[in-house]
Amino acid sequence: MPNIAEFHPQIVHFVIALAFVGFALRLISLTGRLSWTREAGAALLIMAALASVAAVKSGDQAHGPAERVPGARDAVVEHEEYGEKTRTALLIIAALEVVGLALARKEQWQKAAHIASAVAFLYGGFLLYETGEHGGALVYSYAGGVGVRSGDSTDVRRLLVAGLYHQLQADRTAGDADGAARLADELQRRMPGDLTVTFIGIESRLKDRNDARGALEALSAVQVPADSPRFALRRGLLTADAYSALGLKDSALAALEALRKDFAESPAVRDAIEKLK
Repeated sequence: MPNIAEFHPQIVHFVIALAFVGFALRLISLTGRLSWTREAGAALLIMAALASVAAVKSGDQAHGPAERVPGARDAVVEHEEYGEKTRTALLIIAALEVVGLALARKEQWQKAAHIASAVAFLYGGFLLYETGEHGGALVYSYAGGVGVRSGDSTDVRRLLVAGLYHQLQADRTAGDADGAARLADELQRRMPGDLTVTFIGIESRLKDRNDARGALEALSAVQVPADSPRFALRRGLLTADAYSALGLKDSALAALEALRKDFAESPAVRDAIEKLK
C-alpha cells in the first residue's frame, strides 16, 4: 500500500461517521420499518470496516514523528492499540453484515445476523470512541503530528510559535515574569517584522519587565497600517496601560478617550476607562 500517512485525519473521520450512521440504520432496520435500512446499514458498516483497515495503515505510517516527541510515545502506542482493536471489531461486524446479505431470502436468519451485528457494535462502538478520544488527546495534549504532517517547514515554525506563545501566557499566569520575557524575546527573534509579535513584545516589556517607559517608546515607533483597526486598538490600549503604569492617570484617560472616538463600541475601551475612573 502506498504511503497514506498524510490522509490519516480524513480517513479516521470517515470511519467514525460511517460506523455510527451504519449502526443507527441497523437499529432502525431491527424495528421492521424502513426496509431500505437493512442494505444501507450493511453497506455503511462494511465500508467502515474497510476504511478502518486504511486508518490503521495510515496511522502506522504516520506515527514516527509523533512518537519521537518527548513524552508522547506511550500515548501513541495506546492510540495504535485501540485502533487495531477497533479495526478487528469492525471487520467482525462487517463479516456478520455480509452473512446477513447472503441470508436475504431467509428473513429470520438474516435478522439474527443483524442482531448479532448490533450487539457486536456495542463493544466495537466503545472501542471506536476510545480510539478517537485517545487520538484527540495525542493531537491536543501532545501535539502529535501537528506542524509536521504536510512536510512544510513553515508549519513546523507555526507549531513552535504557538508553543512559545502559549507557554509565555502560562509563565505569566504562574508569576514567572522572567520566563515570559525570554519567550517574548524568542518570539520576536523568530518572527521579526510581524506586527502581532511586535505588540506581544511590547506587552511583555510592560508586564514582565515593568518597563513602561520603554514600552511607550516602542509604541511610538510602531507604524500601524491604515486598514488594520485591530492593531490601532491594540496600540491605543497598550499606550493607556503604559501611562497608567507610570502613574499618569490623566494621560491614560486621554489616550482612551481618543481611542473611543474610533472604537465607540469596543468593550475593551469601555472597560479600561471604567477601570481608571
